[in-house]
Amino acid sequence: MIKVNFNNQHLSVEEGTRVLELVEKKDRKNLVVCQVGAQIKELNYRLSEKNDGMTIKLLNLNNAEAGRAYSASLRYIVAMAFYNIYPDVKIRFSYNISRSISCQALTKSFNMSRAVEAISEEVKRIIEADLPIERVTVTIEEATEIYKKFHLDDKIEILQYRPESTVHLYKCGDYYNYLHNYMVPSTGCIHNYTITPYSPGFIIQYPRHDLDANIPEFEEEATYCKTLQRAYNWAEKAKVQTVADINRKIERGEVLEFVQMCEAHHNRQLAELGDMIEKEIEDVRLIAIAGPSSSGKTTFCNRVRIELLSRGINPVTISMDDYYFDKAKISELQGKPVGKLDLEHIDCLDVELFNKDLFDLINGEEVTLPRFNFKMDRREKGKTIRLEQNVPIIIEGIHALNEKLTKSIPKHQKFKIYIAPHAQMNIDNHSPLSVTNARLIRRIVRDMNFRGCPAATTIDMWQSVRNGEFRWIYPNQENADYVFNSSLGYELCVLKKQAMEALMQITASDPQYLVANRLIKTLKYFRQIDDDSLVPCNSLLREFIGGSCFNV
Repeated sequence: MIKVNFNNQHLSVEEGTRVLELVEKKDRKNLVVCQVGAQIKELNYRLSEKNDGMTIKLLNLNNAEAGRAYSASLRYIVAMAFYNIYPDVKIRFSYNISRSISCQALTKSFNMSRAVEAISEEVKRIIEADLPIERVTVTIEEATEIYKKFHLDDKIEILQYRPESTVHLYKCGDYYNYLHNYMVPSTGCIHNYTITPYSPGFIIQYPRHDLDANIPEFEEEATYCKTLQRAYNWAEKAKVQTVADINRKIERGEVLEFVQMCEAHHNRQLAELGDMIEKEIEDVRLIAIAGPSSSGKTTFCNRVRIELLSRGINPVTISMDDYYFDKAKISELQGKPVGKLDLEHIDCLDVELFNKDLFDLINGEEVTLPRFNFKMDRREKGKTIRLEQNVPIIIEGIHALNEKLTKSIPKHQKFKIYIAPHAQMNIDNHSPLSVTNARLIRRIVRDMNFRGCPAATTIDMWQSVRNGEFRWIYPNQENADYVFNSSLGYELCVLKKQAMEALMQITASDPQYLVANRLIKTLKYFRQIDDDSLVPCNSLLREFIGGSCFNV
């Protein structure tokens, strides 16, 4: 018998008992996966001696890991529905607007618009049948033969980069697939989703853990959608749509060419951005730059300035950090003790003084700027400046696109830039890579190199960072005049070495293990680029690995 702590009870169960068997049938509907010790497991996981003494937690859709498993299971069912009706049609899932998944047909002659209704009905039928989804373990060779049967050539390609000799597949009836995530125990566990036609395919929405397991209201995000489409088109032209595409470039000895191609894509965006600002320079007085954490904002600001200098425009940069109130003032404003302050709130900034200084500078006045002394937690007197005619001001920060921050400046005098990585890249056609995970990997490497923070500390802070992004950054991204895609197709190959070393220090008994293990599972498929001297000194990637000519 095995002793486990389940649902605040100490139980003795037989070896081989499935976790699902410990749950009453009436309580199973809203469960997705479970946590056994420090690891995520499926509800069909069978307990063994190695689980003796462990605590078992049931996870529903309010949990992030459960949310990922739910999303993967829903994609599995959609892929199964396609195979059942259109077995020769290849499809690709990608992250899309309004926190959804898009599904597009890769088979050129296929008319997706006529298929949406049939696929929706087949998905509904599969779910209502409540078919078991079983996890099976096979050899690489066996997996290859199974994938050949289901015309999943892209999955065969990625197998060669898997370091393990075996593969986990998921079987539902006669259908096999693997989506690089844990799965629900049966199709009937998927009870909340929407499938909506959205050219050139359809949109799949599902419950989000950070919205109390609700499906977000669909929002048409034209700017973001256009950015994703541009990223998709570039990845297709550059032949970097999958991890296997990237690895082949390294294996063929094309690393320098690959790195330079990605950097040239950044250069082209900067030139495009420079053209837009130059054309409007008689009106543009403020260039506002914002983006989520680890987007490369600091290096980007320097490169934007140099791009404008090359056009005879000499912008001045003003730091928003210098306009922070001291913590005593913030505590008074928020009515909270210092240890409980929301330091990302816009009211932590002296918005009135910031607007006054901007207004005066733009109108030719001499202004003495503040300088915030973070060691002393107080504002001090900074430098005094006066702007020449047609000299724009660059500001960068979490609130830069928020109209409240720059309310004294007319909209036609502001040029707003949103920067973020928007990689449209997949492990395989059914498994899109999370850009959020890529940003976290960037931040782990940067924090380790420049802030002395181990990966565990960065992971602990990440959810708080994400909460701030959803509150202050994403609501304003549609107001941008230009979106800069800071993704670099080769970056995970360079970041892999340092990131893996940092992540491997997190053990199975650490609370950060779930996230670390997920990131390791992503990185393991990438071929490593060891020679980081190939990365240009002005690359945004230098902000994370070091060696930047901007000394960031």
